[in-house]
Amino acid sequence: KDANAALLSNFEVYQLLTDLKQQRKESGKTKQSSGQQNLNTIMYETLKYISKTPCRYQSPEIVQEFLAAMKDHKLTK
Repeated sequence: KDANAALLSNFEVYQLLTDLKQQRKESGKTKQSSGQQNLNTIMYETLKYISKTPCRYQSPEIVQEFLAAMKDHKLTK
């Protein structure tokens, strides 16, 4: 599969953003460029929005079970 053409689930985005937030917290604060500040704002707003959705309570196992259950329906993008 083409990694650039894959779709991400809300759970994957939530997990990625929370991991990035944790890494930044552990690395300490440094002076950031305006581009980096803009990226931080986008990450913050996205995480704030997506935290209010059910994906916050999902796990990789739940997503795998869902995908397995939907496989028989042969859905496309």
